[in-house]
Amino acid sequence: MFERRLFREEHEAFRSAVRKFIEKEIAPFHKQWEEAGIVPRELWLKAGEAGMLCCTVPEEYGGLGLDYLFDVVVFEEMARSGFTGPGFLIHVDLVSTYIKSFGTEEQKKYWLPKMVAGEAIGSLGMTEPHAGSDLKNIRTRAVRDGDDYLINGQKVFISNGQLCDLVVLATKTDSAHGAKGITLFLVDTSLPGFVRGKNLDKLGMKAQDTSELFFENLRVPASAMLGGEGQGFAIMMTKLAQERLAQAIRSAVVAETVIDWTVEYTIQRKAFGHTLADFQNTQFKLAELKTDAVLGRVFTDTCIEQFMRGELTEVDAAMAKMWLSNMHCRVVDECLQLFGGWGYMWEYPIARAYADARIVKIAGGSIEVMKHIIGRALIKSFGGGNTVTPFAQKEAQGQDGPSGNRIAAA
Repeated sequence: MFERRLFREEHEAFRSAVRKFIEKEIAPFHKQWEEAGIVPRELWLKAGEAGMLCCTVPEEYGGLGLDYLFDVVVFEEMARSGFTGPGFLIHVDLVSTYIKSFGTEEQKKYWLPKMVAGEAIGSLGMTEPHAGSDLKNIRTRAVRDGDDYLINGQKVFISNGQLCDLVVLATKTDSAHGAKGITLFLVDTSLPGFVRGKNLDKLGMKAQDTSELFFENLRVPASAMLGGEGQGFAIMMTKLAQERLAQAIRSAVVAETVIDWTVEYTIQRKAFGHTLADFQNTQFKLAELKTDAVLGRVFTDTCIEQFMRGELTEVDAAMAKMWLSNMHCRVVDECLQLFGGWGYMWEYPIARAYADARIVKIAGGSIEVMKHIIGRALIKSFGGGNTVTPFAQKEAQGQDGPSGNRIAAA
């Protein structure tokens, strides 16, 4: 079988510590968190104390200054556990990364130590009821008022929305300039005018809080701006490959884990005088799924290596996101079938994995957007580019195409 060679001894030692943390602090309580629709804030503090949050944050900002593989270990072990309640990935891979990369010294010194410690929980405020993948159509407005900005609008499908202390918020500061009128702000949720909506009742990821957020004459200082005015869209584009890689990492691990569960089950389960594993259909199906999982693993690890060298392209990340997401959903579906009726029972992890899987074709950019990015690049590589689509027409008119489309959910 395929042997990974990506991690060093110190990464594997950290992996053991993360697994123990999950076994002690998450596994015994996740069922009740699913019923409550949220995890307690205390878990974040414990994760911070264990060094699991924002591993790559430099020491001068309260972090450990480790390499990206330490964050990958946390993402992988959370995915392997099947416990989707703690929204660590958004907090670590997106919010802290935006601040590290584009924040002022003051912003980094204020927010990053708190995020590392789990004292401040981060969320990403992008998606709106009428603007998901087409981010340039957001309506949340930020209007200059002296040294401040007044923000009005709403967001939806915001992971960590009930718990967040900080929102990286996408706003429109200039409606006449499309994507070039988007500005990001670091919004402190303790400010007057920030209103949490209801905790949304989702198909899966039941223990992870996902919310509506409202901004009602919320006043923030100009110093809360992340990057310059009108630079929000460009900033977000620089992190899309990293976000999509994180989605691929999760999908690769879930596929491997679900296959392992299924092998163990079919070896034990008997039908017609034999175990399910004795039947040729079971063996052939598992052989196909395992091969797909290994291919996905090899591609994902290659993309991780490229990312760490600063070489991961938008197109490669889109291919990883698209293929791994599709594979993830297919593997979970076909493995559940081998569990039969028991696979439909919530007490079995495969049932939760099935419910949790569907979001991966949406989160981080829909499958259709990934196809457009890949297809457009392929045509251009052969000197083409005259394909007439609604997106292509917009680009021909000087508007923004779908290369920056994203979904903030999950």
